[in-house]
Amino acid sequence: MKLLHIDSSVLADNSVSRKLTAQIVAEWKSNHPRTTVEYLDLASHAPSHLSADSLGFRLPAGSSLTDVQKHENAVSEALVQQFLAADVIVVGAPLYNFSIPSQLKAWIDRVAQVGRTFKYTEKGPQGLAGGKVVIVASTRGGLYSTSEGGRAMEHQESYLQTVFGFFGITDVRIVRAEGLAMGEEGKAQALASATSDIKTATVAANAANAALAA
Repeated sequence: MKLLHIDSSVLADNSVSRKLTAQIVAEWKSNHPRTTVEYLDLASHAPSHLSADSLGFRLPAGSSLTDVQKHENAVSEALVQQFLAADVIVVGAPLYNFSIPSQLKAWIDRVAQVGRTFKYTEKGPQGLAGGKVVIVASTRGGLYSTSEGGRAMEHQESYLQTVFGFFGITDVRIVRAEGLAMGEEGKAQALASATSDIKTATVAANAANAALAA
């Protein structure tokens, strides 16, 4: 089994999402010791944002590409292959200005490839990357899940569930720590809740993965 561990926080050792993804991976490996892990740190090794050059993989076959486009194609190909090869994806996704880090969005833009992770049919889009388990470590300074207004403001968990669902992945688990900037007591409660979520998410994901492998 292959697990892809992705971090996107720019806060290095001060990052809560990084601590949570490390805990999730450790918990997963305790249940599946033979799991191999690949690590991708998007804060230090993010692909460039989409441009005319990095859209080269969407050009028709046989198109003449510049050296820059060939390089960008190679970056996109490596990332989509890594994603498709993974059985489990653990994503650290802090809330930045109501959404995800731009580095994580840049990665998503590279793996969102027609014919690789999704396709269009006469009935609409169809995901091609199903059968995977995604566990998202969601961190937030404020509270967003406890009110209708807060849920309307966040485009982090909702976006990730949508985009992974678009790729055909139906098993997306959320480990959430929110209210981290609302005092030490609130932070402690958020981390305790997230630790409990890790147990629940990895057990549920383990059961789903076993069913898929049966």
